[in-house]
Amino acid sequence: MGRPISLGVLSQQNRHPVGRSTILSMWLKPRQCIHKACPPTVPTCTQHEDVFDGVVSTIFVDTIKAAVATLLDVVIGEYTREKCPGCLCVGQNVLPPGPLTGAIGGRVKFTTTLSPPAKPFVSVSWTFNRVNIITSTTVNITNADHKDRISLDRTTGSLELWNLGLRDQGEYRVSIIPDGALELQGATTLDVYVLLSAATINSSPATLIAGISSTNLTCEAAGNISSIQWIKDGLPLCPSNNITFSADNRTVYLSPVQDIDNGEYECLVSNPVSNRTASHNLTVNFGPQNISVNGPIAAPTGYRVTLSCSADSIPPATFTWMFNRTETGVNNTLYVIERMEALHIGNYTCTATNNITGLKDSVVHKLRGSSAAPIWSFALMVTSVLAAGLLQL
Repeated sequence: MGRPISLGVLSQQNRHPVGRSTILSMWLKPRQCIHKACPPTVPTCTQHEDVFDGVVSTIFVDTIKAAVATLLDVVIGEYTREKCPGCLCVGQNVLPPGPLTGAIGGRVKFTTTLSPPAKPFVSVSWTFNRVNIITSTTVNITNADHKDRISLDRTTGSLELWNLGLRDQGEYRVSIIPDGALELQGATTLDVYVLLSAATINSSPATLIAGISSTNLTCEAAGNISSIQWIKDGLPLCPSNNITFSADNRTVYLSPVQDIDNGEYECLVSNPVSNRTASHNLTVNFGPQNISVNGPIAAPTGYRVTLSCSADSIPPATFTWMFNRTETGVNNTLYVIERMEALHIGNYTCTATNNITGLKDSVVHKLRGSSAAPIWSFALMVTSVLAAGLLQL
């Protein structure tokens, strides 16, 4: 059990009389520091329980005069500083929550929450990792490592630091003693980052074939990378059956690549002080697939007939035509009959070839004669109508 303190005695020493009904005693546990909260400028008795971790043994309070309250604050402040010199209580923190961030070569300002007082502060002191930076009373005493790199605002206690380096990362504390009031304290931390530069996406130069090949895309940048975001064709890239990410999100694995993996990939690297974007066009060879022939299925004598062959393919496919299983010598997407005759009735076969994948695909188009205008298949008619409508839009 600790020793009781009679506030009546203390108030007599401060020459402020206290009546019998204003006797307040507390039992204090020595050498115990409490971190819950510090008392405000004018505390109440119940708030002091949090500071001392004690038990109010007797409280007979009719009136607590301002002098007694002030004296009690002094006792609490001295006790806290003596028993727990490293403590910083929540109620006294005059700095916003951290961490603050800065860039190498840049500047940062530790701004307190205080307004300029009616009377100048008696002293303002800042420490970095518990080493003094500057103490300002009637004169300024500045640490050599921070000389010509700091500026102190005496009216608010705020500190500005420039020409930042990695050595400046750590904890910063401020202690301010106002004129005629209790000491104010604050603490925060500073993180210093290297500005990002030279962002790139690295990938193997191998020729990729859909369904067969695999590849990786790796995002790199100079500087401290805090986060990486992947984007494909303007939309966030998400995991799928063939797409996975490394634990640090730097690498995208595509195994195996698919035709839909073609496109522009971007990686956005960032940290609290900068960001950079790199892009990479990925080519996946595939096809031919979805081959089709566009043209009439019947045409009268004398009409000009055009058949058009198409297929999805990267690289673009080459085309050849056969008529009734006989090579025609036509090696492009169009097969043109200048004047329809009976001898042109038959089967037209279009074959698409991809020279990289080595794949081929064919489709047969049947053309017959008619006595009316050329007849198109229903599907081709719908396609043509839709295309015409889009062109008008």
